[in-house]
Amino acid sequence: MKFLRFILFPIVPFYYVITWFRNVLFDKGWLASKSYDFPIICVGNLSTGGTGKTPMVEYLIRLLKDDVKLATLSRGYGRQSKGFQLGGANTNASILGDEPFQFYNSFSEDITVAVDANRQEGIANLLQLTNKPEVILLDDAFQHRKVKAGFNILLSTYDNRYTKDFVLPTGNLREPKSGAKRANLIIITKCPENLAEADKQKIITEIKPLANQQVFFSWISYSDNVYSENKTIALDQLGEDFKLVTGIANAKPLVSFLKLKNLKFEHLNFKDHHDFLSSEVEYLSKYKCIITTEKDYMRLKTEVSLQGKLFYLPIKMVIDNSSKFDTIIKTYALN
Repeated sequence: MKFLRFILFPIVPFYYVITWFRNVLFDKGWLASKSYDFPIICVGNLSTGGTGKTPMVEYLIRLLKDDVKLATLSRGYGRQSKGFQLGGANTNASILGDEPFQFYNSFSEDITVAVDANRQEGIANLLQLTNKPEVILLDDAFQHRKVKAGFNILLSTYDNRYTKDFVLPTGNLREPKSGAKRANLIIITKCPENLAEADKQKIITEIKPLANQQVFFSWISYSDNVYSENKTIALDQLGEDFKLVTGIANAKPLVSFLKLKNLKFEHLNFKDHHDFLSSEVEYLSKYKCIITTEKDYMRLKTEVSLQGKLFYLPIKMVIDNSSKFDTIIKTYALN
């Protein structure tokens, strides 16, 4: 894969120019971008994935759900349905996609969860609801320039910051680094929990934020327990006979966390948003205990052969200087 990316390097300038010129057309108003008269917060990245968008959206849901009528709007990547779909009692990961279904599964009593590849149409449909939202969270929509969100949050991982990356196909960037200027907040995610202030300042200098931008740092907090629909097991009670199954962009932090707990396990790693085949489910059913991410759990929990042996490990995003971050978000969303 690395070799293929290397030999494709001559394509990089063409991809760069195309995506750069597209942004120029939107910036100049030559391509239409629709604005709205109510708060819309966009969460996204410049890279191809694995920056922590889902825990960031969940952080925002917890922050805002008690104060406003809130909705999430996602593309619904990997779903089998088409067009606009709302989370409801009969929906599942194949209808909403795994991440939106995770939002619905966790917060259905507090928010509206919707998916639509066309974000303008998705917003229009949400506004037709009897209980229409007062604030919309756009999930993974930083490059969806046809909607002009009032507030943009850009995520970039500590180990693979956009400032040190290239555009596709050699690098992981969906657009040039200059796209970061559209962000109101830049969050460096998946940091070491005790990142030194000197290291933070070094990264901020590297990013060179604009006068209207602020940089925050965050890390992932893992639960001490794994969960199924009706059972909870402490991590230190798992023993050595379990299979770790992941279908996410970057499983390394999770693997490292479990190894630091001195847990012994086999790891079966799939591509992001993997749609598990019946043969793969049959193989997994031979194990007594299967640990997976909450996102993967949304795709696997209906498999009868895995019930009673499938568990997920919840995570939360922790933001350094969270009181300042929370104030910024609430000032925008509630005023």
